[in-house]
Amino acid sequence: MQEQIDISKLQLASMRSRAFAFVIDDIIVTLLIMFAYWDTIVAASNSSEELIYLMQTKLVVPLMFLKVIYHTFFVWYSGQTIGKRVVKIRVIDADNWGSVNFIQALLRSFGRVVSEMFFYIGFLIGFFNDGRKTFHDFTGKTLVVNA
Repeated sequence: MQEQIDISKLQLASMRSRAFAFVIDDIIVTLLIMFAYWDTIVAASNSSEELIYLMQTKLVVPLMFLKVIYHTFFVWYSGQTIGKRVVKIRVIDADNWGSVNFIQALLRSFGRVVSEMFFYIGFLIGFFNDGRKTFHDFTGKTLVVNA
């Protein structure tokens, strides 16, 4: 889905709007996982130890997998996840300022999950460069701009 972008109107998205989109997207993915594993969660809710064990062992991989699918699909298809659409920002190719391709979206999604696994350090990188590029922006060669 190639879309023409008016380059003269491009403006980098603020870290605040990116953080808000992040929270919205994480809530959506978490609700999807809870819905898919509801019976297992309810069965383990007798004790907090069982619930913690379940989250650490059986839900981590499906959660990461769903995050990769969710972010890859939406960024590739429209340049915006649901959270990004709400806050009116979008992901574009850093080289030609057009739509991202599937490989870029996939690499960006993997980079995002890796950043989360290492205490969100990859997100902090965005505060220390001119393009506000996070680790996953570097891995996918993308920029996040106002829509």
